[in-house]
Amino acid sequence: MDLFGTAGIRGDVRTAVTPELAVAVGRAVARDATGEASKTPRNTEVVIGRDGRTTGGALAAAVEAGVRSGGASVRRLGVVPTPALAFASLGRHGVMLTASHNPPGDNGIKCFVDGVEFDREREGEIERRVDADAPPVEWDAWGGSRGVSVLDAYRAAVGDYARGFGAPLDGLPVAVDCGNGMGALATPAVLGELGASVETLEANVDGHFPGRESKPTPESLTALRRFVADGDAALGIGHDGDADRIVIVDGSGEVVHEDTVLAILAERYVRASDATNPVVVTTPNASARIDDRVREAGGRVERVRLGALHEGVARVRADGGTVVFAAEPWKHLHPDFGGWIDAVASAAVFARHVAREGLDGLRAPVAERPYRKVSVPCPDDAKAATMDRLRTTLPEAFPEASVDTDHGVRLERPDGSWLLVRPSGTEPYVRLYAESEAVDDLVATARAEIERAVETAE
Repeated sequence: MDLFGTAGIRGDVRTAVTPELAVAVGRAVARDATGEASKTPRNTEVVIGRDGRTTGGALAAAVEAGVRSGGASVRRLGVVPTPALAFASLGRHGVMLTASHNPPGDNGIKCFVDGVEFDREREGEIERRVDADAPPVEWDAWGGSRGVSVLDAYRAAVGDYARGFGAPLDGLPVAVDCGNGMGALATPAVLGELGASVETLEANVDGHFPGRESKPTPESLTALRRFVADGDAALGIGHDGDADRIVIVDGSGEVVHEDTVLAILAERYVRASDATNPVVVTTPNASARIDDRVREAGGRVERVRLGALHEGVARVRADGGTVVFAAEPWKHLHPDFGGWIDAVASAAVFARHVAREGLDGLRAPVAERPYRKVSVPCPDDAKAATMDRLRTTLPEAFPEASVDTDHGVRLERPDGSWLLVRPSGTEPYVRLYAESEAVDDLVATARAEIERAVETAE
């Protein structure tokens, strides 16, 4: 598909995510909600929310125009975190205007139904309808509109869910860097209600992101890291622009590796489950440390392509399995709470585990081998041939490894080290991920194979 990427529609507001596109997507979502074949569409509800970007109000209005002229009614949520919009979409459709961690000149559109992001099939239908440029429904079938509030109910639901894990926060000192984004409207309040002593940074919503770039990284979280290191906080939490990503900072001000956070939560979800064979869904670029901890706890790991955790959850459930946790680095889905990625829920659940075991205690069993991510230049038109060649040459270079080619080429070696090679979906690169005690040697060998494959393909 040309319209949807791995996380909805996203791009520059002047050239990609324009008001014209927003109207067309809104109308397409309305027809999905009402049933395209219906001659007299039902007045089905679509909730619409947006993050704090300066372009969000206009784009939300454009989506609303599309939805109403497509025969559905609109419930306006205003400025909310993406997980709050997903929560509000339970039992109905939802559209979120957000570009997540992208720069302020970008925006995006994410579509939900019953608390779950649209799958590839549904996205394909939306794209088909947008391309067809269907006209509005008859004038007397246009939907209405009114504002509704969801934040109080969402925050209360997160708190109630988190109380099922760990221990009461009882004054636990936590620092939250909201990055001028949507986390400011949820995480500090939820943690405070759970009993934490919360300090906030960049907690004013501002679509220019003046405090730091929206993407939370070790570099952009310098102020949070310094604040935690110089103070008494037990942990720091960093969010992106729409509060679906979470980064954890330890008491010394160092960022905890995202796969370690994933492994910690995965293990505890498996141990808490009474399912016969609890499953954790993750992505091919996620560390083997997750497999280690899940296996030790008595569960198993299933992998699915990036951006498709909800599809992986559905697949396992269709096969009769029980998914207790689903996550890719920085982004977590809590199935017993909802079918959406939710960093506010992650913050609350993780803090409760820290209150019981301490962050050092949580990390202690996790084998943190050296990890590398490398981008090897590769023209877009050479990616297919490059990957075709690597499916043969990489296993030949590492004959002792088991091979999985479902989502790129992933090799797992007997000593627990692994590597993954996959084409970037947005940039002219082939991505290489590797984890090993001898990671530099592993990367050097794999990179040489990738470069030869690219040269042959060009």
